[in-house]
Amino acid sequence: MKMLLTDAGVTNPSIEAALIELLGKPIEQSVALDVPTAMHPIPNGAFQGRKVVAGLEARSPFTQLPWKAVGLLELTALPSVGRDRWEPTLRAADALLVEGGDALYLAHWMRESGIAELLPELDELVYVGLSAGSMVMTPSIGKAFANWEPPEGGDETLGFVDFSLCPHVAWNGGEGNSVESAQKWAATIGRRAFATDKDTAIKVVNGIEEVVSEGTWRVYNA
Repeated sequence: MKMLLTDAGVTNPSIEAALIELLGKPIEQSVALDVPTAMHPIPNGAFQGRKVVAGLEARSPFTQLPWKAVGLLELTALPSVGRDRWEPTLRAADALLVEGGDALYLAHWMRESGIAELLPELDELVYVGLSAGSMVMTPSIGKAFANWEPPEGGDETLGFVDFSLCPHVAWNGGEGNSVESAQKWAATIGRRAFATDKDTAIKVVNGIEEVVSEGTWRVYNA
């Protein structure tokens, strides 16, 4: 599995070039599956979920990229339909687009659905996260981002990478997480941590990471 952990989707040419490099072919020749599951616990999640699945969220380009085809993979449904129904579809996909929302809810359903267990086997799959879809691949998100409470408690996520993420930092003020809140979060997270803006992503291949950015980012606890 190759990863492109974005802050807000494929927002600039550098992130798009990184995606194409990971796919090994044009987006137009690639099949993607979109995962909207993390939207469910957030306010107006039903409406936002429909918006992102339909490719109507201009702030976060994802499903509206020129994919050859885009399918929908709703994690909460997978345990009830049987692994034989969805696993071949995932194995045949080029990219898994994992939307934002609540990272702990997403982590719970990635485990419950069997996706988290399967991902390490999918060497050619490109995992593309957006916000919570990126944060879920880290070891933990910190209490500042913990909203939905998982049955097992805590703020632990999946740990596919060894760093944590604070997305949507408004480095020059404005809408988003403040620089001060990002610094306070990093001081409590207990490991190396990236704070990013909408024009930043982190590419991870075979455990080797590379920041891809046309914006501003910081690494804490280096």
